[in-house]
Amino acid sequence: MAASKIVKKTAEYIKRFEERYDELKWLYCELYNNNMEAFDWLCDSLYGYYQERNADLKKLDRSRVKNPDWYKQNDLLGMMMYTNAFAGTLKGVKEKLPYVKSCGVNYLHFMPLLESPKGRDDGGYAVADFRKVKPELGTMEDLEDLTAECHRQGISCCLDFVMNHTSEDHEWARAARNGDPVARSRYFFYDDWFVPNIYEETVPEVFPTTAPGNFTWINDCNQVVMTTFYPYQWDLNYANPMVFNDMVGNMLYMANRGIDVIRLDAVPYIWKQIGTNCRNLPQVHTLVRMMRIISEIVCPGVLLLGEVVMEPSKVVPYFGTVDKPECHMLYNVTTMASTWNTIATKDVGLLKRQMDQVCALPKNYVFLNYLRCHDDIGWGLDYDWLAQFGIDEVAHKKFLNDYFTGKGYNSDSRGELYNDDPRLGDARLCGTTASLSGLEAGQYEANADKIDQAIACDLMLHGYLLAQSGIPVLYSGDEIGQTNDYTYKNDPDKCADSRYLHRGNFPWDKVENKDPVAMKIFDALRHMEDIRASHDVFSCNANVYTIETGCASVLGIVREYAGHELRAFFNFSNMDQLIWTMPEEQADIYTDLISGKTLRELGAVMPRYGCWWFYR
Repeated sequence: MAASKIVKKTAEYIKRFEERYDELKWLYCELYNNNMEAFDWLCDSLYGYYQERNADLKKLDRSRVKNPDWYKQNDLLGMMMYTNAFAGTLKGVKEKLPYVKSCGVNYLHFMPLLESPKGRDDGGYAVADFRKVKPELGTMEDLEDLTAECHRQGISCCLDFVMNHTSEDHEWARAARNGDPVARSRYFFYDDWFVPNIYEETVPEVFPTTAPGNFTWINDCNQVVMTTFYPYQWDLNYANPMVFNDMVGNMLYMANRGIDVIRLDAVPYIWKQIGTNCRNLPQVHTLVRMMRIISEIVCPGVLLLGEVVMEPSKVVPYFGTVDKPECHMLYNVTTMASTWNTIATKDVGLLKRQMDQVCALPKNYVFLNYLRCHDDIGWGLDYDWLAQFGIDEVAHKKFLNDYFTGKGYNSDSRGELYNDDPRLGDARLCGTTASLSGLEAGQYEANADKIDQAIACDLMLHGYLLAQSGIPVLYSGDEIGQTNDYTYKNDPDKCADSRYLHRGNFPWDKVENKDPVAMKIFDALRHMEDIRASHDVFSCNANVYTIETGCASVLGIVREYAGHELRAFFNFSNMDQLIWTMPEEQADIYTDLISGKTLRELGAVMPRYGCWWFYR
């Protein structure tokens, strides 16, 4: 490369670094007591990662800097998948990219695929080596090859960054177990239970039945270590600047392998302080802000996606401010849980309230929306608001779990509970979208009417997903109505974790043999996706608000953008519903984008689990 080009590219880095240096230094020194030696080490390493970043990725960075809203457009559609379940290996995923493209997907979220110990991996969230792919999935070179091919085909890639903890098999943990004081300083090690017991007074348990407590006794070294999630996942001590510096290095290493979106796993937990609940502490936001600054310096085309599974008041701060942003995107967990609550109650009141809250946020706050994911569904609903209607939290959670496990009256849902805690009357729910919508039960009974109803419910839910503002993400298999996979019960490494119910292998036979039910769902969903991608009214920049429909079971949403308007209606009931839509004189002005019919043709009676997108 000519010397002038090298100088020009280096100047690009220097400009970005100098523009952000003062704030980065101020935040770092405030958090780490003016430890300039550690700060200088971090700064030196950043330039090394910039130099390592290949020309294609730097070119992508520049194009995204010129178009900072590239991820806010209405043509972005995501899909999350387990590599092994979808195609066996990373090379297998590359071979299946034509199918991914046929789904209209241009954003792929690969579930954790870094090396983790078999039987103690928490689905890949117990990382033993941040720079090595699980051997059974391939190599780091295979991952780079896959992401490069994805970029050639216009597909962005997301990968989880497990930053709260490491596996007990990580080299730091092994050294700590062997008594290395430097390695132990990366974790929370104690000689006895005195300090851990003080923590336990204020820190809630994440898994009270399957992994009670927040600390674990290590027999072979007679030490207690903090383990917020599972005993084999040791919490990292971010009060140690070495931890932050090295974990930032791991993040940038993944970015340089072609990862466009870094999913910050369990980010609210990463700072620990005695006397607090160790959740959402101010220092967490300092760390995330520094990570945002660092990514803007080294790889400005890379996005940070925060996994904050909490109520809206705790979630929104992770966007930061307009002047000092933190995460580019956050999961819309609250709306997801409220959506399933609405299926069970057939009352849209809570969902409408939460949509109003989300719609009132600034347009630059981008949520990632989904119906199902790799995890369970937790019922963290707004029970303070529900209490005014006489709804008791414990009783309501039992009602929801009974409904979705098929025990409730008139329920065809088929799910299983996860981490049931009888003391709190609490449990989380597992199952695929199709099985929770009733498809599994309908097919088991060979009941054509139930199958049709389940398909309608499934498609209505996806229609609602696509009509929300933000980025819709499908869970692999949902596009063809994949049902629960009960074979996990026969695997000793999985049988204790019911989340594997919805982590089954992709049913390629249904695609290859063009299964009628699978293709009906696939084609209808694909039709809605094409509509969304071709109409700017679905842009994240649209003005969105809810409207009254005159029916407790039907949600109404209006989207307005550049003189165009969409009035979307969703019937969450298994019965036809009479609703208010618009004045009679406007019946021919609006056309349903899905069916092509006007309101006059459709009438104002919505069929069970109906979905209308009226546009003008």
